[in-house]
Amino acid sequence: QSELVESGGGLVKPGESLTLSCTGSRFTLDMWAIAWFRQAPGKEREGVACISSNGGATEYADSVKGRFKISRDSADDTVYLIMNSLRPEDTAVYSCAVAGSSVVVTELADFTSWGQGTQVTVRA
Repeated sequence: QSELVESGGGLVKPGESLTLSCTGSRFTLDMWAIAWFRQAPGKEREGVACISSNGGATEYADSVKGRFKISRDSADDTVYLIMNSLRPEDTAVYSCAVAGSSVVVTELADFTSWGQGTQVTVRA
């Protein structure tokens, strides 16, 4: 079983929205920076967004700026990815990952635990 569990993926039409959730199955997330990544068929894994442990800092890929928002709720120890104005090119498997630090990081090597991912498909 993965240490992180994602949910919320699905099939939507262009312009619609989805919210993904990430929770820890074996540990709490509140001490760590968390990121969302995505991987489309035939493409490399891409970092989408990252949030610091206290939620005070975030970073986004240029391709999703202004459309996606990463947030976290300490009460339910969940990290969310709110995706608006979805496009067909957003179609991918989205995974969350735990950083080995509390601050926003961007290198794959900085992430220690991964979920199995949830499929997001955007199609007319």
